[in-house]
Amino acid sequence: MNAALQIANSLESAAGRAASRAANFLLSVQAANGHWCGELTADSTLESDYILFELWVHPPVDGRWNPPTRSLIDKAASSILERQLPDGGFNIYVKGPSEISASVKAYTALKLAGLDPDEEPMRKLRKRILELGGIQAANGYVKVNLSLFDLFPRKYCPTIPPEIVLLPFDFLYQMSSWTRAIVVSLAIVHAANPRRPVPSGFHLDELWLPGASPAFARDSRLFTWRNAFLALDSFLKWWERHGIQSLRRKAVEQAGEWMAERLHHSDGLGAIYPPMMYAVMALDALGYREDHPVRVEAIRQFNGLMVDDGKRFFFQPCFPPIWDTAIAAYALSQITVDKAPLRRAADWLLSKEVRRKGDWSVKRPQAEPSGWAFEYTNEFYPDVDDTAMVMLALSRLDTSDPAAQRACHRRALDWLLAMQSKDGGWAAFDADNNWEFLNAVPFADHNAMLDPSCADITGRVLEALSAHGVPHGHPAVRRGVEWLVKHQEADGSWYGRWGVAYIYGTCFALRGVAASGESDREAYVLRAAEWLRAIQNADGGWGESCASYDNGAFTPSPSTPSQTAWAILGLLAAGDTHSRSIESGVEYLLETQRPDGSWEEELATGTGFPKVFYLNYHLYKDDFPLLALASFVKRRANSSA
Repeated sequence: MNAALQIANSLESAAGRAASRAANFLLSVQAANGHWCGELTADSTLESDYILFELWVHPPVDGRWNPPTRSLIDKAASSILERQLPDGGFNIYVKGPSEISASVKAYTALKLAGLDPDEEPMRKLRKRILELGGIQAANGYVKVNLSLFDLFPRKYCPTIPPEIVLLPFDFLYQMSSWTRAIVVSLAIVHAANPRRPVPSGFHLDELWLPGASPAFARDSRLFTWRNAFLALDSFLKWWERHGIQSLRRKAVEQAGEWMAERLHHSDGLGAIYPPMMYAVMALDALGYREDHPVRVEAIRQFNGLMVDDGKRFFFQPCFPPIWDTAIAAYALSQITVDKAPLRRAADWLLSKEVRRKGDWSVKRPQAEPSGWAFEYTNEFYPDVDDTAMVMLALSRLDTSDPAAQRACHRRALDWLLAMQSKDGGWAAFDADNNWEFLNAVPFADHNAMLDPSCADITGRVLEALSAHGVPHGHPAVRRGVEWLVKHQEADGSWYGRWGVAYIYGTCFALRGVAASGESDREAYVLRAAEWLRAIQNADGGWGESCASYDNGAFTPSPSTPSQTAWAILGLLAAGDTHSRSIESGVEYLLETQRPDGSWEEELATGTGFPKVFYLNYHLYKDDFPLLALASFVKRRANSSA
């Protein structure tokens, strides 16, 4: 055996052993009923919002604020302070720069928690906020939240009218599902114009930058969607004072019914932090008593997002059990492990299939309900990405009921096909959610007003369809591939909407076109693979900063296990099994694996809202490297056969 072959065999053997260690680690953190649910963490804004929320739930009495949750508020304040940057501000992703909205939220929360504004942390934070443009530069949702307590003038906040639920053309459903849940609940609160009290003497006057206008900036060109919506916002502010009150009451009533319906069969409204918080506020605005079962349950679900283990205090934005279980089970299915844990995982996933119509059915009324949500229970909002990932896992797993599994596969495949958008791609929660002019709405600065087709989900759906026998020539498959080819970036990459960022998009686009029968000799595949090799770090791994979203192009960052795994998986899908690049990537994963089989990952590689909110999926660092290593070993073995 020559030296080169010995080295190659040695690398494959080492990768196989590392994959086995990773598998053992993943199996050690599996729940008894078969599922996985890693922690999901974000930035300090969740703890900041919690303190303001507590001010709403437990308002001051005679000007004094002494809530029964004081100990939790103190923990939240300590958790916020731990993440303060040297320049005084707060960021929205690890190693990122200070960001104005996160910093304003932190200052408000810390001051409410009792920190002296003259202490050094607050002085530094205040100075940094003013350098970033003052409170006037915060985003619309920060201003709306503060306006509920008279801490920011409502006349400078975006209007969120409940009448939006009465508009024709299914207008509400042209917004993304998460925006929909936030807007309806917040509109109910907004209509009540509550002006909740703050502690005596509390204000944020010191955060106003002198000379900076708090008004919405208009476009220089007269006729733009932004200027049109700003004119509409002015009209809506007039309408709030002089409009037909019976119409307002009807809108609030219908919005309340919409929200109440979606509080059932879910872990809270939308099962994610912001609408869960606003739902409690909306229930209060609607007159629900504190002890009303619906409100009690809404509070319980919201507080369930809290992690307080004696050492750490933080809020999770939601729970990712179905997503984590599907990825972990799929990764484990690539190597030889005990089948019993995988059967338990498959049975658990099968039990979580959604069988009722949700918001998605407004656009696809004829489709039979199916699919999977992200969270434990969120039946109005199954999503395409989770469904495709679950279907990939179930394509390789056996459940205890083969007949039920076959029926489930048929329904889910039909649902995935029905959810294809007219442009040929797939989005997260809805089809054809692409009214781009809505991005000019004043409250759309959370950068997630729409849910358009994206490369990462389209690629994953194509992979799932192929895994279940949908032929490469099927019209839906061809249209999906065409969408990907059309939306490839000039440098050969693809934009990733739900993971950071171009590495993520490129990985799953390549896996999708490979599963769809595209040749790895196609020019666009070769360009993508060359792009991945070109951005590799000197240590052999790959890394990408969340700043890629701000810059509109790949922005390098230190290597991470998850992004290195995505790059390896992308190269394998592009037919690269023996380049020095892919071998260096595998070596990086081998060198950074910990003795227990896991990896360490500090940086955020998940995306909530680009430019606004990022996520750390705490199992990404383990299940994607396992999938990459197992896939590498398998592809090398096949190429040598």
